Amino acid sequence: MLREELPRIITKTVPGPKAKAILNRRHKAVPDAIGTIYPTVIKRGEGAMFEDVDGNYFLDWVGGVGVLNIGYCHPQIVSVVQEQAGKYFHAMANIVTHEGYVALAEKINSIAPVRGEKKRTFFINSGAEAAENAVKVAKAFTKRPNIIVFSGAFHGRTLMTMAMTAKKKYAVGMGPFPDGVYRAKFPYLYRRPDGYTEKQAISYYLDSLKEVFMYSSPAEYIAAIVVEPLQGEGGFIPAPIEWIKALRTICDENGILLIADEVQTGWCRTGRMLATDYWKEAGCPPDIIATAKSLAGGIPLGAVVAREEIMQAVPSGVIGGTFGGNALACAAALEVLKIMEQEHLEERAVKIGKLVTNRYQKWMKNFSVVGEYRGLGAMLGIEFVHDKESKKPYPELVENIIQETAQHGLIMENCGVYNNVIRFLCPLVVTDEQLCVGLDIFEMAIKKYI
Repeated sequence: MLREELPRIITKTVPGPKAKAILNRRHKAVPDAIGTIYPTVIKRGEGAMFEDVDGNYFLDWVGGVGVLNIGYCHPQIVSVVQEQAGKYFHAMANIVTHEGYVALAEKINSIAPVRGEKKRTFFINSGAEAAENAVKVAKAFTKRPNIIVFSGAFHGRTLMTMAMTAKKKYAVGMGPFPDGVYRAKFPYLYRRPDGYTEKQAISYYLDSLKEVFMYSSPAEYIAAIVVEPLQGEGGFIPAPIEWIKALRTICDENGILLIADEVQTGWCRTGRMLATDYWKEAGCPPDIIATAKSLAGGIPLGAVVAREEIMQAVPSGVIGGTFGGNALACAAALEVLKIMEQEHLEERAVKIGKLVTNRYQKWMKNFSVVGEYRGLGAMLGIEFVHDKESKKPYPELVENIIQETAQHGLIMENCGVYNNVIRFLCPLVVTDEQLCVGLDIFEMAIKKYI
């Protein structure tokens, strides 16, 4: 079975002839702005593996950028989607109710670690829509116009979420952007000011937030602070729990809602069903969670969940949309959550994280170009630098490593404000043997270019 195979390249070069022909067609038919740096064209996928059109086998450490936590083509998902397709594909939620929408909302309400006993959930199509709708909900409840986001943040490519996103390569020529979006510094502790302890650095980053109140928008005009529990595009940087506790206090003191963008961190990736379970355990749960990606196993679905009093403050017609909570997506998502519980994927994420970080720890000792590794569960980043003393980013090395590993059947992706971090988002159904082979390929590529 493909799901149990190991990376294997049978063509003389990657891409092979069939993949190259399709990639050439893509270049003529699809805008170059969509872009791809990977020499692959998928034919089929199972588990953490996919076969390309030339018969090469690839181990996928990207997983659709966090979409495939349960892997490619899980047979239970195939079955429930086929069953639902035989009944109806779609029923627009504000016209005709379908039970799947209600059942999925009930399930998420029962597990989402947002503040409050009674919760409500609604569905949209994507992570960007989830983040934007979370802001709309916060504004409706607080009756305030502004929000605060952070350096390194990525929230999407809609107009509002482009304004919220820090890296403007995702928004070249797209302005002007919506007003009322202000930015503070995210606690990137690896690159904290020289001589600062972690405790001093957290105070420094909190001061950056307080300066927003002083110089950009008084606290009484801030509807929400929006933060990723672990920054994705920003470099796989976990938000320190002491900093989150302080954010929670600042929000409570000023009537501000705390929104967690769990688009990439959600659904067992970090060793919990949602990364904000860690926040709840520490006594600082968010008010609103926006999530998407792995929720429906590959079918587009986003969700926003908050306590009842927040949701019920939204005026009729302000949220929702044609395809939000599509019947096929809801059927898939209900089965995804069942699979995650049945297969204990929270625990599996923790085990995967230990296997990977054990190897990363050795690389930290042996390779001067490895500056730091970090993450939660199986959402891990490894940062490459010219040397440990200067911490000068080394994006050229990362690019070479990614291209080299692809030639040997391992697909990886970069991230970070300097493009010098390699992210780990491998499906949680990966086997230990596949993981070890992937790490061997990765190590081989590092050695080749240093």
